[in-house]
Amino acid sequence: MTGDSGRTEWLRQARSYLRDADPVLARLIDQRPDFDPRAWMAQLPAMDLYGALLFQIVGQQLSVAATRRILARIQDLFGGHLPVPTELLGVDPARFREAGLSWRKIATLRDLAGRLTDGRLDADVLSSLPDDEIIAELTAIPGIGPWTVQGALLVALGREDVVLPGDLALRKAVQAVYRLDHLPAQQEVLDIAEKWRPYRSLATSYLFSTAYDPADALPAAGRRGAGT
Repeated sequence: MTGDSGRTEWLRQARSYLRDADPVLARLIDQRPDFDPRAWMAQLPAMDLYGALLFQIVGQQLSVAATRRILARIQDLFGGHLPVPTELLGVDPARFREAGLSWRKIATLRDLAGRLTDGRLDADVLSSLPDDEIIAELTAIPGIGPWTVQGALLVALGREDVVLPGDLALRKAVQAVYRLDHLPAQQEVLDIAEKWRPYRSLATSYLFSTAYDPADALPAAGRRGAGT
């Protein structure tokens, strides 16, 4: 997908496919005819692959609002930007604890930063790999699961077929948009998302946008229980 014309055509095809594949998602798409699938990311700090992984690790099991607060505190530690690996390693871990991170997340971030700093991992090489190989490399780090990596694939690398069933914000968006009477489990999100292939990233972006801009996010539909 190259150039503005190519991107426009890709978006047209992807939206048409998703609209046909999922009537509930179709209503959300129709409500937002000028939707930019990366607009919600503009509300996030600028992120490379490491920054996107930091963002995903910080946000594990947290709401969007809580993640934003902690990220803002981390940025304050580094003069208004997210740290590169060497910067993160140069700060007393207790400062991150004061910013709201758990010791487990701090250990994960320092492990990741160490591997990127000492050459065990190379961000440029990682970015060139297929999705499954990136996931295999990064999930070798304790505290990084496949959904954390998938989030980085979406935010930093723009991969086209990514879904984040472990992300609390996405699960809440699915609950709201699909009018579920419960917070869906990861497998339920995956089951719903199966019909979105090979455009799961675009569908995920539509749903994420409701977390950042919830106005008119709820298509007219009855509430659904499990198995409906």
